Amino acid sequence: MGKTLAEKVLSAKSGQDVHAGDIVIAKVDVAAFQDGTGPLGVRQLEKMHITKVKAPKSIIFIDHAAPSPRKELSNDHMLLRDFCRNTGATLSEIGNGVIHQRLVESFAKPGDVVIGADSHSCTSGALGAFATGMGSTDVAIGMAMGKTWFKVPETLRIEVSGKFQPGVYAKDLILYLIGMLGADGATYKALEFGGETIAKMSMESRFVLSNMAVEAGAKTSLIASDKITKEYLKSQGRIKDWQTLFPDKDAKYERVIKIDANKIDPQVAFPHTVDNTKPIGKAKGIKVDQVFIGTCTNGRIEDLKIAAKIFAGKKRAPQTRLIVCPASRDVYLDALKLGLLETFVRAGAIIMGPGCGPCVGVHEGILGDKEVCVSTANRNFKGRMGNPEGFVYLASPAVAAYSAIKGEISDPREIVKEGRRRQEPRQRGRGAQFLNRSKNSGEIGKGRRGRDGKKGKIGQSKTEKGRKK
Repeated sequence: MGKTLAEKVLSAKSGQDVHAGDIVIAKVDVAAFQDGTGPLGVRQLEKMHITKVKAPKSIIFIDHAAPSPRKELSNDHMLLRDFCRNTGATLSEIGNGVIHQRLVESFAKPGDVVIGADSHSCTSGALGAFATGMGSTDVAIGMAMGKTWFKVPETLRIEVSGKFQPGVYAKDLILYLIGMLGADGATYKALEFGGETIAKMSMESRFVLSNMAVEAGAKTSLIASDKITKEYLKSQGRIKDWQTLFPDKDAKYERVIKIDANKIDPQVAFPHTVDNTKPIGKAKGIKVDQVFIGTCTNGRIEDLKIAAKIFAGKKRAPQTRLIVCPASRDVYLDALKLGLLETFVRAGAIIMGPGCGPCVGVHEGILGDKEVCVSTANRNFKGRMGNPEGFVYLASPAVAAYSAIKGEISDPREIVKEGRRRQEPRQRGRGAQFLNRSKNSGEIGKGRRGRDGKKGKIGQSKTEKGRKK
């Protein structure tokens, strides 16, 4: 019997011939915490007197409250730094970026098992990895032991054909799918994306799909590792990490869902659930107090380019605040080189440092009572951006940018007339789509070598270099 992508990865990592429904113990390639979930896991490991980590890539990311807004969180950050220094885990410091963006830039690869103490860890599945979010203690044990157990999930195959209309993007596709399935329509399933549209889609757009799969209840989301995956990893200085990985033609799926991309309108997820999605026509005219462009869903260079093109020569509406937050240091630098940040600033935006920003409502960008925010994030639950009395609408960077200009939720198709956005990677060289090069990533510990062959890191202090010795 043929295998799905999920079955292939878990078969390889467990050393068994497995299929949906089997229970397996699989090797863990990447185990990750962030500063919200890490302290609990670290304290549990300390109680068990764990002094070294066994997962080949064990990383802790300080991104959710970065820089720290209060002393309690600062103390948690100290705990995480000490843990990395003492156990050999890698530390991704403040300013390096969001856990999920950094994982795809520098750590996860096709065929990996990736576990993260954050529900959107499924983002790395776009590289052809079995990537999933787990509880803090589960990830702690996986990090310490280098292995964990899974029930092999059933797979829903999502076949996408056709071309997006101008002004319609991967974010609209995934919101449309979540609205179709419902918040629990794929509970403990693997979503496997394929079809001609996905085959032509950029890696950055693929990451949007895998990132939000959990919002339909999915355990993981995978996309075949192909030539586009190869070009992306090559752009990151990681060509050796690439391998081809496709599902078998006779793989058995629980269900196959076929979607015509051409029939999808821009989508908006209304408060307070992600599956409360509607075509933008039903949202037009809703007044907007704040627009947030960024996060692990839509804070990549492709997203910022889309938004900047709409903002070019224009200003945000006087009554609408605009916050832009690149997903990683590399994205920030690329946006700086391309002049995108200047475009945003001239449009009236505040540019935040790389990280999660207002997404979880820990600090900066918290909404006031009854205020409305259009966000490119992945969740709009009640209180998500720090105030249960606020209202968060989820949309694409194009919808967010145009809504900031108009001061109300607006359809970007009104101004996006330049023709279809290319989904496939551009040619290498000047103007290449993949500008991120994470050889100098700023991580402390198990980082890769830089251009000169030395392990110097961006923003790394002398003290941090000394800790590695």
